[in-house]
Amino acid sequence: MQVTNLLAGKGRDVATVSQGRSVGDAVGMLKERRIGALVVVGATPPLVGIFSERDVVRALAEHGPVALDMTVGDFMSAEVMTCTETTTIDALMVLMTENRIRHVPVVQDNVLVGMVSIGDVVKSRLSELENEKRDLLEYVTAR
Repeated sequence: MQVTNLLAGKGRDVATVSQGRSVGDAVGMLKERRIGALVVVGATPPLVGIFSERDVVRALAEHGPVALDMTVGDFMSAEVMTCTETTTIDALMVLMTENRIRHVPVVQDNVLVGMVSIGDVVKSRLSELENEKRDLLEYVTAR
């Protein structure tokens, strides 16, 4: 299975934020959309960073409540691991595990086309396992 199959089921909507927005605004967006990360967009397409719940925690730990008035660009992760639509789910699992990340933007031909979370990957893998289980049970009971 490839990332494109996963996006077909979950959709291609990507929540983005400007690097100049406040951390407080970004936290509000995370809460409102019930998500764990925002893709940070800026002058350089398709993205300039990613801003996650971990970045919020780091900002608050380092600066206290004043961090909410600072910008997303002050705390975003600028080195972002991305994947393409043709990346396999297995390769994506390795990327996420080895880099200890939970969100991976999907970039195709320098265009942001989706976002995949670890929850999306787990849901996809569980569905695969259920299908395999069903197929095996059908095979065994058909004999």
